[in-house]
Amino acid sequence: MTLRTGGPVSFKPRPIEGAPEEAKKESPQSLILDGQQRITSLYQVAMRDHVVETITAKRKQVKRWFYLDIRKSLDYSIDREEAILGIPESRTVTADFGREVVLDISCPEKEYSELMFPLSQVFDWDNWQDGFDSYWKGDQNASVREDFRKFKKQVLENFKSYRVPVIALDSGTSKEAVCVVFEKVNTGGKPLDAFELVTAMYAASGHRLRKDWYGEDGFKGRHRKFVETLRVGDQEAGILAGVANTDFLQAISLFYTRERRQLAAAGGKQGKELPAVKGNRQALLNLPVEAYKQYEAQVELGFLRAAKFLHMLHIYRIFDLPYQSQIVPLAAILADIGDAWEHEANRAKLVRWYWNGVFGELYGSAVETRIARDFVEVPDWLMGGPEPSTVSETLFRAERLKSMRMRLSAAYKGMNALLMKHGAMDFRSGQTYDHTVFFDENVDIHHIFPQDWCKRQHLKSAVYDSIINKTPLSFRTNRILGGVAPSQYLAKLERGDVKTPPIETKRLDTYLLSHQIAPELLRSDDFAAFMEDRQRRLLLLIEHATGKAPYQGPIQEEGSDFEGDEDAVEANMTMTEKLD
Repeated sequence: MTLRTGGPVSFKPRPIEGAPEEAKKESPQSLILDGQQRITSLYQVAMRDHVVETITAKRKQVKRWFYLDIRKSLDYSIDREEAILGIPESRTVTADFGREVVLDISCPEKEYSELMFPLSQVFDWDNWQDGFDSYWKGDQNASVREDFRKFKKQVLENFKSYRVPVIALDSGTSKEAVCVVFEKVNTGGKPLDAFELVTAMYAASGHRLRKDWYGEDGFKGRHRKFVETLRVGDQEAGILAGVANTDFLQAISLFYTRERRQLAAAGGKQGKELPAVKGNRQALLNLPVEAYKQYEAQVELGFLRAAKFLHMLHIYRIFDLPYQSQIVPLAAILADIGDAWEHEANRAKLVRWYWNGVFGELYGSAVETRIARDFVEVPDWLMGGPEPSTVSETLFRAERLKSMRMRLSAAYKGMNALLMKHGAMDFRSGQTYDHTVFFDENVDIHHIFPQDWCKRQHLKSAVYDSIINKTPLSFRTNRILGGVAPSQYLAKLERGDVKTPPIETKRLDTYLLSHQIAPELLRSDDFAAFMEDRQRRLLLLIEHATGKAPYQGPIQEEGSDFEGDEDAVEANMTMTEKLD
């Protein structure tokens, strides 16, 4: 797909990689928008007549000449792709660590001898053919010369006659239309998203947006900074590794469009006359480089604060992140309010807004409008304004807990993090799950009534796989629990063994309560009563997190075995104090 130059869209042209230096001085008539990789490959291999710098499947940089094996090309029993050979820069293939020469085509005569046609001559083969015919002259070699003529007719002439389909956009095409058309026709390869178009537009003003994001020549770009932010232990990436370049531009566009709206209001415009605050693709394409430079540092700091915020909520891995899309408004809000996010009252409201987004499942699709709305409403709420719609509109049905069975559910991931945030203690060690324990102990979400036990009781997986029957536990603890009834693994924890010291019954009950588990129901292996009770407890926890109801700590039934247990009461008070 090409775009004719001279219209309202100003892109900085870049010659095809490997083109001669004088190409940079030319003023192009058309720009290649889609097909750059294919055109580059064809140009370097078939027209440039220079060794090609490429990479292997194992990501190793190499230099290669490409050849067509004439014999294989004419053999119908061989896949044509097998006839294409990548030869080292020396044009010599060796074996046994270089001691044995397998193929030597380092000069034209050796190419003729081995019947290896250089793809760099595929559009101008006359001179090569003359040399070939001269090398294989004489009646005794007539069959070899005939093979080349077949090869030329069946293979080489296809290159000159092949018609490449092209979508040519005229110079009057807008940048929005360029993006839309590309999305409609591009079914594979590298997507030309808004970042690519904005990069090209900024380049016309002399700003290298790609360097900002990906880095270059020792300069660490923002993408690498985000990947490394709060990266813990042996993890390859931190919680911000999934932030895309368009996410970053989207956050900046929120600031820019809000500024335009404020200026319009100051100029006397009202209602529908005011431009909207938005972060959609159109807003990204209309983001001037001056606005990008104005807000980039502030927004970057907002994303770094977002990582700290998520860690505070015990969300440490991208794998456990409820919504990637919710990071954008979170970062923009934190960038906007500055140090005010450190104030306890503001942070509590932000936490409440975040959990409403998660448990209301509001950031799953069509989120651009909500992102813009939250960016406007949440800071105003922190300053004493009304509740943002994300908070006021959230409804969470009790029955939803039963259907949360997979990590694909944002609320499922949120429930896991919420339990850790509210002081869940490991059944075996009694440790709460800060980030050190989380990674050192390989904490993940596991069944409370083990799967194997549930299967033996002929329970349905749709029931026992619910989040109601799951909780965060360390890998070692889950191994100890095994597939036996809860009463059995609790007894095992109380007895201890060579590797694990015994745990007092009252203390173990405290651990269970921290997971919103009624100990007596677990000890009696009463699955049905347990599911009903824990559903109610988890619902109360969600209601507290979303601000729909106060949290009273782990529920204790009147007259239970734990009423008056000083250790348990003290532990519960400690958790409640933390929440307060």
